[in-house]
Amino acid sequence: MSEDGPGRTAAPIPALTDPDRLRSLDETRLDSVPDEAFDRFARLVGDLLDVPVALVSLVDAERQFFPGATGLPEPWAARRETPLSHSFCQHVVDIEVPMVLPDARLYPRVRLNLAIEDLGVVAYAGMPLTDLDGRVLGSLCAIDSKPRAWTKEQLRTLGDLAAACSSELRLRIAVRSADEARRRAEEAHDRLAMLAGMSEMLGGTLDVSTAVDRLAHAMVPLLGDWCLITLVDPAGRPRTVSGVHRDPERDADLARFTALLTTGLGPESLIRSVLRSGRPVMRGVAGLDDVARGTTRPELVTLADRLGISSHLTVPITAAGDRVIGAVTLVNRPGRRGFDASDLRTAQDIGVRAGQAVGNSRLYGEQRHVAEVLQHSMLPALPAVPGIELAARYLPAADRVEVGGDWYDAFVQPDGELVAAIGDVAGHDIEAAASMGQLRNLVRGNAYGRDDPVEELVANLDRAIGGLRVPTVATAVLARVRPHGDGLRVCWCNAGHPPPLLIRADGAVSVAEGRGPLLGLARPPRRTGRALTLAPGDTLLLHTDGLIERRDQPIDEGQAELLAHLAAAGSGVPLNLLCDRLLAAAHRREDDVALLALRAG
Repeated sequence: MSEDGPGRTAAPIPALTDPDRLRSLDETRLDSVPDEAFDRFARLVGDLLDVPVALVSLVDAERQFFPGATGLPEPWAARRETPLSHSFCQHVVDIEVPMVLPDARLYPRVRLNLAIEDLGVVAYAGMPLTDLDGRVLGSLCAIDSKPRAWTKEQLRTLGDLAAACSSELRLRIAVRSADEARRRAEEAHDRLAMLAGMSEMLGGTLDVSTAVDRLAHAMVPLLGDWCLITLVDPAGRPRTVSGVHRDPERDADLARFTALLTTGLGPESLIRSVLRSGRPVMRGVAGLDDVARGTTRPELVTLADRLGISSHLTVPITAAGDRVIGAVTLVNRPGRRGFDASDLRTAQDIGVRAGQAVGNSRLYGEQRHVAEVLQHSMLPALPAVPGIELAARYLPAADRVEVGGDWYDAFVQPDGELVAAIGDVAGHDIEAAASMGQLRNLVRGNAYGRDDPVEELVANLDRAIGGLRVPTVATAVLARVRPHGDGLRVCWCNAGHPPPLLIRADGAVSVAEGRGPLLGLARPPRRTGRALTLAPGDTLLLHTDGLIERRDQPIDEGQAELLAHLAAAGSGVPLNLLCDRLLAAAHRREDDVALLALRAG
């Protein structure tokens, strides 16, 4: 800034801060470093006009810089820039026409400019350098250290060189604009591809945390340098905040940031505003003050500084009925362009799709919880029987919310004898569950208080299913267990079910063969019973086919894997731990699993 007189400072020049002019200047990609093309223009001016100093001077809001220069004294020659206090060229930007001064010390506009004393500028002739829209970016200037009467020929030559220099500037801007247009086109293509695949990507899981993680990784770094995803509880309060940063070294800072943000949103928080109003907020230019105003945790400001913030936008995540269930926040670091209307539209689209995915995930979780509660309510508590250790497990398929048809049961007869059963009703819906409940009750009603052989009990069960018109086809194993010497005597009948497995106390594993037809057939078959003895420490394992059945392999291979696992586990494993290990080993299960294990004490 220069002074017009003693004690009076010149008013700022509005043209210097014009955003369109500054954007055009930025698109030249020039700075205070030598550029051969513009140095050549400066040398031509020096030679043709016979001046000691010639400059290609570009002016921004705070300085002038020289991509082309010749004859500058030190330290300015090395710096290739000066503050505006030493700038004559800023006035060319202001008046937008050539400025020709035979002796600058005689002109009020510049007579106190520090360039006269520090750079020896006395005679000055500056021609505007313009972009395609006529905006003046700077000047091509000739400078002498003594008064000089500029001739028409010299000014015409300077004007011709300025026109050629402006053409070079415009070429730089055009190349930059073409590169930017190509980059934006590629970015738009990538965004469309991301949006096209987002529904499938988010729909590929019904787990909320997995869906949120996939969403965050899809947005960074394509849409922003880092992001936050905030989900709220039914009262609208932030329940979880997660995020992703493009720089893995910032993961720890981001983890701390999200942890604090869960309870650290202040009344003026932009995220809280979006959660409350459902309207997006965008700041094309932002800084740490935005963070400080919106939080009750000062540490968040320090973390945001390390994570980087120069612009941000936040959009709502909306579920059915435009109910706000969360927010997506995108943040750019310094050095990346600020967010614009196109970014906002893309983010809003993502917010809608994320709302559908999160809503579906939550609905699935609620339905699954209801199904599991219902399923477990149908499964009995195991009785305590002297001399017999019992353990049971039920686990629904990982990718369904339906109530299954797998079941187990164990109850004590009036004489103290144990009846154990396990079964599987075809189907995975409410009808299958209802049939399962009926079948389990039929087993109990048919067997309780009766001393018939197990094959007779199963045959009578066949007749009851047909006579009562229970709409089901099922498999089951029914067993009677009674004391026998030091161990147990087990009599069982298998109706189309995977065979029981016998794990001896010495670790030997075998299959208890003897599999008959299914339950519920139109013409009930003849049933056959089997018997075996369990010595102390021996274990009998009853299970449904979900433990051994896989879509990609025969069921015999699944049973062989189970036998190998049991053999490797050994005989000394506590019964509950054995059941847990069997379920853990069935990590690829595609069906419900029920287990019932009993061990002779």
